[in-house]
Amino acid sequence: MDAETTVTELTLERAPEVVRLCRRALDLPEDATEAEPLVTTLWVRAEADRTVRVFGAYRAGELIGVLICSLADGDGRAGHVDLVAVEPRQRRQGVGRALLGHAEQALAELGAVEVLLAGNPPHYAWPGVDVRYTPAVCLALALGYTQDRTAWNMTVDLSYDGSPALRSTEAAETRLAGQGVTVRRAEPADLPALAAFSRATFGGSWDAELAGSLGRPDAGCHLAERDGELLGFAAYGSARPSWFGPMGTAPAAEGSGIGGVLLRRCLADQRAAGIETAQIGWVGPVPFYSRSAGARIERVFFLYRRSLDSA
Repeated sequence: MDAETTVTELTLERAPEVVRLCRRALDLPEDATEAEPLVTTLWVRAEADRTVRVFGAYRAGELIGVLICSLADGDGRAGHVDLVAVEPRQRRQGVGRALLGHAEQALAELGAVEVLLAGNPPHYAWPGVDVRYTPAVCLALALGYTQDRTAWNMTVDLSYDGSPALRSTEAAETRLAGQGVTVRRAEPADLPALAAFSRATFGGSWDAELAGSLGRPDAGCHLAERDGELLGFAAYGSARPSWFGPMGTAPAAEGSGIGGVLLRRCLADQRAAGIETAQIGWVGPVPFYSRSAGARIERVFFLYRRSLDSA
């Protein structure tokens, strides 16, 4: 790395500067366009419930690289690198390597014994490293990170009226109503019940993602219930406006059609907000999303890890 380049820890006052850099440095348009909600999710919102450290690389007073890292929720032994972005004209000059070195040292000082280049739910931007960010893949391999998983998103086309994702849910909702099932938009007052249902039925961190989807103008959630008992939910916009998820249906209600209804109600909201392409993040049931919304696998991510003992 050039001797005139310095790496320093950043405070929240630098967030607008970080957003501007990410708009220039994130090569994929869908990421660059949503640079502001990405930075807000990974830094501002995440800092409320986990340890976040942000480092910037400067040359001649100009921010040319940034890295956001954090400790895993509930497990201080795992550190995550949530975002790395380097000014395109400054790449291949050791900037990313220097930022990762500072992140590894900081995470080790906080008690982490390994570092993951992977999403840290509930506040994450990507499941891992998009395979199209080739310089990031090369950097991970050069520094001895090992790929241990692969994840993918599915893309939903909302750009035209005949999209399978925008099929009417009216007939299905009428059928469900005949079975005593009500489908409606969730309100902030529903969050405690939704969070409890999510934790009890699915575990994980979906309850926190639901909190990020309720009560915000660029996000939302729909639910299904019968006699006051929750049967399922679907949410969008927790991490970024164009992303759908999480969603879950109670085991007893699987096969009822509730999931497809909740999914398409959310996608209709996103279309109404002007979003033409939605991303279903970190997908599990590929056939369901393909059948229900015409979704296709598109973004693929490599997830890496390295023990700090080997650093």
